[in-house]
Amino acid sequence: MQKNQIEVAIGLLFSKTRVLVGWRNAQQHQGNKAEFPGGKIEQGETAEQACRREVFEEVGIDLIDWQPFELIQHDYDDVIVRLHVFFSYVPEAVLPQIQQPWQWYTRTELANLNFPKANQQLVQRLALPQRIKIRTQLEALADLQQGQVMYYRPEQQADLAALHALSQEQLNKLILNKVWAEQLSLDQQAQLVAIHLKQPQLFATQRGELRVGQCYLAACHDLAGLQHAQYIGCDAALLSPVLATATHPEAQGLGWGQFQQIAQQVDLPIIALGGLKHEDLGIAQQCAAYGIAGISQI
Repeated sequence: MQKNQIEVAIGLLFSKTRVLVGWRNAQQHQGNKAEFPGGKIEQGETAEQACRREVFEEVGIDLIDWQPFELIQHDYDDVIVRLHVFFSYVPEAVLPQIQQPWQWYTRTELANLNFPKANQQLVQRLALPQRIKIRTQLEALADLQQGQVMYYRPEQQADLAALHALSQEQLNKLILNKVWAEQLSLDQQAQLVAIHLKQPQLFATQRGELRVGQCYLAACHDLAGLQHAQYIGCDAALLSPVLATATHPEAQGLGWGQFQQIAQQVDLPIIALGGLKHEDLGIAQQCAAYGIAGISQI
């Protein structure tokens, strides 16, 4: 017997590093589970129109600026569900209008909630790494511990054969710059933690050009870079250098005060980079960072 297919629009609502989550009634399909706002797409609606309508009906706020995030198909025992997922940042002035019982959770807390199986891909992408190791040798992948990820920054021409030979498990721990990522198949790129955009690559990218379903991490050095990263739909951004570094002695560090002042002016998660140690995650988070990255001491 052929299963029914349901087209559903989902709206991910972000406030800085937090995500809005609700709870499904016991009578609903996949009831008694956590959920993101959304519902069935009605006849005559686009997926984005349905997302905006559902968020207004369920959450009580009407947001105009939506960007595509994922398209997921999941086969349950009784039905096939296609999730058209969009995201939007909630302006601070609108936060008091959000209806109960919707609640904010940090990205790291999402893994502890009981979401339907169709949402697991979303939860995995939203849980951005809080510590990123930057290495120049692919062999360093073998030294990563559970939950750690690495940005591979080759000093010389990358060994493309070695990149192509990486397993899914290895790709799941790796961030590659756009130049190297594009040497891989689309399926391999989708397995990466993120595709990295240097600032020139970032400014050469316009809204609508990022591949839906792919995580992107932008390298930024100022507010203009962060604002463009958020505008085109990057998942997160590196802001550097925070402190003076041995690798770039000519670059003056922002310092934590200026870093915080810049980071607070955007909504997307910011990862601090430059002269940082493993132990600096706490102070980074106090200064509006989501996480930290580094070469020698992370």
